Amino acid sequence: MRLVTLGGTGSGKGTQTASLCAHYQIPSISTGSILREGIASGTELGKQAQPYLEKGELVPDELMIEFIKQRLLESDASKGWILEGYPRTAFQAEELDFLLKKLNQKLDWAIYLKVSESVMKERALKRGLIDDQPEIIQRRIQSFQEFTIPILEYYQYRGRLLTIDGELSPKEVTNQIIPQL
Repeated sequence: MRLVTLGGTGSGKGTQTASLCAHYQIPSISTGSILREGIASGTELGKQAQPYLEKGELVPDELMIEFIKQRLLESDASKGWILEGYPRTAFQAEELDFLLKKLNQKLDWAIYLKVSESVMKERALKRGLIDDQPEIIQRRIQSFQEFTIPILEYYQYRGRLLTIDGELSPKEVTNQIIPQL
């Protein structure tokens, strides 16, 4: 099973990724973790990515796809994986497809956890994380609408988009996803 989870802030991506990984016994691949590990271990890729992260900038797509490639080649990912936090743009979704083709793999589904803007705000504020401030949450929602909607169209066109009502309880959401995979 090879999946990506998509959704706005507070949509439950992390919760559903953890639940599905446990159910299918496959790893969650988080771009944040990949980047931190690459920098901590001092790999060549990590050294290239570090200046971007130190400035709070996005790591260029060419570097990110290389990080993803290296992670997908690790033994624990041989039977499947769930990507969390990637792709973030339609270009990245296309690059991921090119990479998977080179690796003789195929994305099974892009799971979109559909949640209204009001629920995104409410859930993000309840989390109480330092960066969950109203202005920052609003920027994340705008970014989601700008970048994620084209990804949804990309996967819809390819017949690999599974849209789920993310406003249900976490257990109900999981119970909606599993039978459709």
